[in-house]
Parts: sequence; C-alpha cells; structure tokens
Amino acid sequence: MKAAVFEQFRMPLEVRNVPDPVTESDAAVITVLACGLCRSDWHGWMGHDSDVRLPHVPGHELAGVVSDVGRAVKHWSIGQIVTVPFCCGCGTCEQCVCGNQQICDRYTQPGFTQWGAFAEFVAIRHADVNLVSLPEEIDVVTAASLGCRFATSFRAVVVQGRTQPGDWVAVHGCGGVGLSAVMIAAALGAQVIAVDIRRDRLEFAQRCGAAVVIDAAETDPVAAIKDATRGGAHVSLDALGSRTTCWNSVKCLRKRGRHVQIGLMLGSDSDPPVPMSAVIGNELEIIGSHGMQAFEYSRMFRMISSGALRPDLLISDRVTLTQAAELLPKMHEFPGNGVTVIDRMI
Repeated sequence: MKAAVFEQFRMPLEVRNVPDPVTESDAAVITVLACGLCRSDWHGWMGHDSDVRLPHVPGHELAGVVSDVGRAVKHWSIGQIVTVPFCCGCGTCEQCVCGNQQICDRYTQPGFTQWGAFAEFVAIRHADVNLVSLPEEIDVVTAASLGCRFATSFRAVVVQGRTQPGDWVAVHGCGGVGLSAVMIAAALGAQVIAVDIRRDRLEFAQRCGAAVVIDAAETDPVAAIKDATRGGAHVSLDALGSRTTCWNSVKCLRKRGRHVQIGLMLGSDSDPPVPMSAVIGNELEIIGSHGMQAFEYSRMFRMISSGALRPDLLISDRVTLTQAAELLPKMHEFPGNGVTVIDRMI
C-alpha cells in the first residue's frame, strides 16, 4: 500500500509503498477513504508523543470501508462504511468495562501507538468495541473531520462542560477544535465567546455561532470576557493547549465555573502554571477531556442529521496524501481557517 512515512522526527515525510497491515483476529482492516490532518499529528511528528516509534505513519481521523475482518470479530463485515474514535479501547480493562473507553488502560491510537491512516489501509484492533457505522447522510470526508477535533469538542462541551442553554461559554483558540466547540455550544443554546489572535478565524467563529469575539492580540481576554458576561464564563475551554490559553481559561471563569482542557499540553507548554488561588477561592472545576467513546457517537450523529450541527462547514481544504505529507510539518503555523481532510490517497 502507499503511505506517508517519516523515518526520523522533524524530517520530511515520504509517500512510498509499505507492507499492508495484518488482520489480527480481533481487528478490522479499513480501506481509508478520508483522513483529517490534525495538530496532534504534528506533535507526533515533532517527537512530543512517547507512543510514536520510528519509522511511522501518522493519521488518526479516518473514515472508510471495511475491507477485511479477523475471525473473532462478530459485529462487522466487509463493505460497511465506518469511522473510529481517535483513542480506541480494549473492551476489557477497568475503564472500558465502566464505559470509559476513551481513557482505556490499554488504549490503541492509529497514528500514535500504531501506524495510522495517512495510508491506503489501516488496521483497528478490538473492532467490535471501536468501529462506528456511518449514517447514510454523513459522507466520509465529513466523518473524517469528526474523528478527533469535533468528537472531542462534543464530549468536552456536552459531557465534561455540562453546558446548558443560556450559559456563557468561552472558547480559547479557534482552530479546528475551537471552531467545533463554538458550533456545538451555540447549538446547545449557549452564549459563546470566541478568543483568538487571528481576525479571519474570529470571523469564522462568528459564522459558527459565536455571539462575541475577542482578539487576544489587542485586548486582555480575561478582562473582556468578565466584562461581556458581567462576572465571567460558566464554562471555558482551552482549545489550543498553551500556557497562556490555559491560564486565561481558568481566570475568566465566574464563581463555580468549569474549565475544560481540550488542547494538548506538550513540548514547551507541558505542565503549565494554574491560578490555584482562584480555583480554591471561587470553587472552580478543572476538567480534562480526551476523545469520545464509540457508543456515544449516536448523540452527535443525531444533531448532525437534524441540521443542528454542520461540521461540513468547518472543512476548509481537501488535499491529496502527497499534499498532506507536505503540510504536516507546517501545522504549528496553523495553516487554513478550518479543517483539512485528505480525500485522495493516490
């Protein structure tokens, strides 16, 4: 099969022929029809993720058609159109048994713990736990765009943030994760404040439902949020993952507010300072959010099918596998305004 491979961290990717994946007994092999290009892939390419072993094929936001199944797979067959969560569960550990496959003790992640979907084929272990059937009205490119950013944002806003109609929700960082969070929170009836340093992304956030936009390059976002909300946000999400956005997200909350950390804190942004005096004095909650379980996709799909959510509007670029290999090293520059998806593997 053809795949985009890097032999060393921070070195160019090469599209070349590599061996096809082996179908293990509990696995399904998927012919990749679309795959998102995510900043998490860039972190893996940079060497920030200890799960990545060289040589490596990135790509964790995928959709495609089942082309082979192992002998132990009971619920899936060749020809079904599917997607998968970016973090896959084993189905048997303590977390999986409790329904928390997104933090499985023996998790697998295409593009991190194994070769990913910047390729013609990808194998997904524990297929009965991790595959998600696509409704007919959701195409594979849209499904691939859900894989990490939109699904992660959905769970962060709905479950972890416990967002209610009328809540003030601040979203720090308007890349793919942040724009997804803006759209989802607005669809739930929240009043959304979008924060970024790029005007084009703030304009995009307004189209996704943001009621207020703040240019953090020109305005103190904490003061602006507290002023706009008359006391602070009920829910605030760091959708970027930096020391600055994490700090601002906690500081902009009203009393008993909830900070949800979605953006990865890696590299130079690892272990950021947190204003713990505000956490204690205002009884704030600090909550992590890491993906979404396969069985929870149905709620998100219903909102998409009804038209309440339009993740297809976030797709700004469709590229070839070769173009994606060239773009990946530039993801720290945040190219484009929305989500980039590979829709041609050859």
